[in-house]
Amino acid sequence: MMPGKMNAGKTGNTGETAAEGFLIRKGYEILARNYRIRGGEIDIIASRGEYIVFAEVKTRNTASLARPSAWVDYRKQKKIIRTAADYIAKSGTDLQPRFDVIEIVYDKNTEIIVNIRHIEDAFMQSGEYAPY
Repeated sequence: MMPGKMNAGKTGNTGETAAEGFLIRKGYEILARNYRIRGGEIDIIASRGEYIVFAEVKTRNTASLARPSAWVDYRKQKKIIRTAADYIAKSGTDLQPRFDVIEIVYDKNTEIIVNIRHIEDAFMQSGEYAPY
């Protein structure tokens, strides 16, 4: 693919693969990737220590005006929380849930990842979908 021509699907997959490798290097065990239910998806589900981590990966190029995490709005958070509650119910895990965002920034000309930022506890679950 020509530099600068990365499509949205390839961009997301490249970012998720980079985020997965990043988490593994930090000692996380990857439990699932692209976990889907009707009306929701979680990019990466991982565990480390007492936590089960539901990670949303946002990939943007260096020319983007806002941080990638800016796209994880309240509506998106609610979908992630609902999907996490489904995963917890089906898996029976007793780990403490945590919601993280992993920002991937790449140079659109070279298609090289220039920054990975892991935001732990990026948002909290509450209300009817709180698993505890």
